[in-house]
Amino acid sequence: MPIWERLLESAAVVLLLVLLLGVALILRRRWLSRHGGTFELSYRARATSSGRGWLLGLGRYAGDQLEWFRIFSLSPRPKRVWARQTLTYVGRREPEGVEQLSLYPGHVVISCDTPAGAVELALGTSSLMGFQSWLEAAPPGVQHL
Repeated sequence: MPIWERLLESAAVVLLLVLLLGVALILRRRWLSRHGGTFELSYRARATSSGRGWLLGLGRYAGDQLEWFRIFSLSPRPKRVWARQTLTYVGRREPEGVEQLSLYPGHVVISCDTPAGAVELALGTSSLMGFQSWLEAAPPGVQHL
């Protein structure tokens, strides 16, 4: 078999794998949003460098928890989970410098305190309103830490 045929077959296999990965990512997103909406939510994993360390993802409310899923992962499990009673909203700011390129367009950066330390998230303004409402909708008698 000539080398060009092998290269063509290899390219076809790679293209098929990329297509299957894309379909799997779409199916995963549909599966995640089956019990309610998901929303675009980025998480800052590393805050050591200014404007860096952002990971794109999806957020989903599951009762008293906020679940975060990486956007380019096939895992059905959330990568991070925050309990409502441990999150305290601190403030918001506009993305600065490189962050504008790293995040979804139109998103704002929010800071929250948790027992494990500060957490930075980025989400759209309408999702921010939903997030604040979800935080305030805690059952009576539950105190934020």
